[in-house]
Amino acid sequence: MLRPTKHAHPDLTVMNMAYLLLTRLRKSRSESYSDLLRYATLSSSSGEKLFLPSLNFLFLLGLVRYHPKGDRFEYIGAK
Repeated sequence: MLRPTKHAHPDLTVMNMAYLLLTRLRKSRSESYSDLLRYATLSSSSGEKLFLPSLNFLFLLGLVRYHPKGDRFEYIGAK
């Protein structure tokens, strides 16, 4: 869910999970897929379900890049 409504719990939205992942990536600049998934599951009760939609959202915004050779995500920021 991207657009929050009055019935949406703020911690259980794609926007919140994308924010958490983005702050983590901004600090370290690069994280492995498994480390990000572990962080998502520890930081939210529905982190495993929201992980992929949040990464897709960040990718569509052009904020992250995936490197398949190393199975890592890199923060590239807004251009």
